[in-house]
Amino acid sequence: MHYHTLGKIPQKRHTQYRKPDGTLYCEELFSTEGFSNVYSLLYHHYPPTMITQVGDPVNVAPKTIHDKQLKHRSLLGFNVTPEEDYLDSRKPVLVNNECKIILSAPMSSVTEYFYKNADADECIFIHRGTGTLKTMYGNLRFEYGDYLIIPRGTIYQLEFDTDDNRLFIVESTSPIVTPKRYRNTFGQLEEHSPFCERDIRKPSVLETHDEKGDFLLYIKKQDNLYPYHYKAHPFDVVGWDGYLYPYAFSIHNFEPITGRVHLPPPIHQTFETAGFVICSFVPRLYDYHPLAIPAPYNHSNIDSDEVLYYVDGDFMSRKHVVQGQITLHPGGIPHGPHPGTVEKSIGQKETRELAVMVDTFRPLLMTNYAAEIEDEEYALSWI
Repeated sequence: MHYHTLGKIPQKRHTQYRKPDGTLYCEELFSTEGFSNVYSLLYHHYPPTMITQVGDPVNVAPKTIHDKQLKHRSLLGFNVTPEEDYLDSRKPVLVNNECKIILSAPMSSVTEYFYKNADADECIFIHRGTGTLKTMYGNLRFEYGDYLIIPRGTIYQLEFDTDDNRLFIVESTSPIVTPKRYRNTFGQLEEHSPFCERDIRKPSVLETHDEKGDFLLYIKKQDNLYPYHYKAHPFDVVGWDGYLYPYAFSIHNFEPITGRVHLPPPIHQTFETAGFVICSFVPRLYDYHPLAIPAPYNHSNIDSDEVLYYVDGDFMSRKHVVQGQITLHPGGIPHGPHPGTVEKSIGQKETRELAVMVDTFRPLLMTNYAAEIEDEEYALSWI
């Protein structure tokens, strides 16, 4: 992340900033790691504290299945039933204390309420659909293939253009950031990085609402959803600046790293957190050693659970892959290409696959939603 600003702000922070009528704008410091990490300063028409009513919380904690059986699993993600409401549509399928992997198929184009995740940063991958992410920082258009990175505590709405939408959402209890090995000491993405700042889209249109009324905001905290009613519109910001804000990055702008022989998954890394990494598998040329085997070698997962979300294209290491499919390869047992795919890959020049991978450092648990869409034969598919 690097410095960005929208709207009108005072020349010096923490000083008087007055409206045309002489009254003060209300300054807010927004940070997610106390006062020791990146932050932004926002200037509101009204104090962001004007609560008029607080409703009873609703428990939205995932219902996990404590299955001690160690085996590979496959989930048919597009079998998740679409829901009219965005929050109702969010179905956690794989979870641990640091990460929630969620499938969502919202149908409603506009929500009347606002949403804030106070538990976690969110990475929303747009598999199907187009629309606008609306936040207190401004508006950001999104489309197929976009990662939307939303820092925790950000108030937002997702406005879709149609009712056919498919989202792959990953929640993180720690900040979602670009990989450290891609950045120099100043935070700039270096020359060897597979993407750069030009590829990152920041909020570009600040839509300021100078309104009072009754505005419903759902806040998720400790897996409870709290309905809050505010007197002022949450998007009453006239200007802001800083380093902390939502942004979009398209998987189609990820430039793959290739080599003479097969390279390991870290070359696909796109984001990192304290508890997991996110990788992007994109169309690329295969390895060019004369004896190269393009299919990945068998790998013993010892330190992490590997989750692969299939987006589009052909996958040389897997048979019978469909869009929206999720595979889970847990730590403790090896996994590798399906029978016949190794020989088939030899001599191939390129792959057209598109997928998102999440590698967690702690084991994941399945939920009741995952059990409903599981392909129970997958664990035996290497025979």
